[in-house]
Amino acid sequence: MHNLPSQPGVRVNLAELIEMRHRVREVQLFSTPAQRSPLIGLHHSKLRGRGVDFDQVRVYQAGDDVRTIDWRVTARTQEPHTKLFHEERERPIYILVEQSPRLFFGSGLMFKSVLAAQAASLIGWAALGHNDRIGGLVFGDQEQHEIKPRRSKQSLLQLLNRLARANQALHGEGQANRDSFGLALRRAREVLRPGSLAVIICDERTLSDSGEQQLILLARHTDLLLLPICDPLDHALPAAGLLRFAERGAQLELDTHDAGLRQAYRAQGEARQARWQRLAQKLGVPLLALSTQREMIEQLRDHLNAQRPGKRL
Repeated sequence: MHNLPSQPGVRVNLAELIEMRHRVREVQLFSTPAQRSPLIGLHHSKLRGRGVDFDQVRVYQAGDDVRTIDWRVTARTQEPHTKLFHEERERPIYILVEQSPRLFFGSGLMFKSVLAAQAASLIGWAALGHNDRIGGLVFGDQEQHEIKPRRSKQSLLQLLNRLARANQALHGEGQANRDSFGLALRRAREVLRPGSLAVIICDERTLSDSGEQQLILLARHTDLLLLPICDPLDHALPAAGLLRFAERGAQLELDTHDAGLRQAYRAQGEARQARWQRLAQKLGVPLLALSTQREMIEQLRDHLNAQRPGKRL
């Protein structure tokens, strides 16, 4: 693999992903004892202080130890409840992040592949600071690189190193494996225990029927956070005359002065956005769509502000 120099917005290196740790304080992704995040639903606990073993009672979930059932609350509510202990709240956060040729593109501030890597890094550092176990899967069209969740900086650095290497290796053409997303999600289902948090960072266009089905299955036992990545050109074509596209020897010409073509293209983009929105609503999970057009942390802040009290996730 060529260790290409980092080009701002085009490629990212490990040092830049490590630097992202300094930006965690700019956006409240996870709750602290002093401040609740609007994404509170992603963590069962309101506080994560140390020194207290017993924490709270919640509805029994598949995979919970039957020995921790709280029979008094179960009798009162007529629904099985289990006791949560502090150790159980240091849960795995598993970041699935795409680095495939379809992301090696951008007409905004950066390439989609760079935006995906930055988002994964920010969430990883936030999770580590929150005392969670961190791991994940970097997937592309040809390969997957998995890091098992552990509560150590080393585990996060391994994930970021894999991510930077995959990003550096990207180029405009690749052998498409249409089900790489489905394979990555299947792997997550195999390794994640109930109550884990799976963070999905992928191209908006990656969502296929099989991928959607895998997300529905994954959501049965794990919490999800969806971050589809897009570029302005995914949603609208400029009236720029004749555009030529080439990929793996095939060529395509589009006359962008054709209003009907531009309208059909825009409708396709809107349909993709709507599909993600429907899925997030159906699963009851947060959707934090990101565009290459704006700075990432600014977008995350806007999403979180929209989730503030009165707008329950």
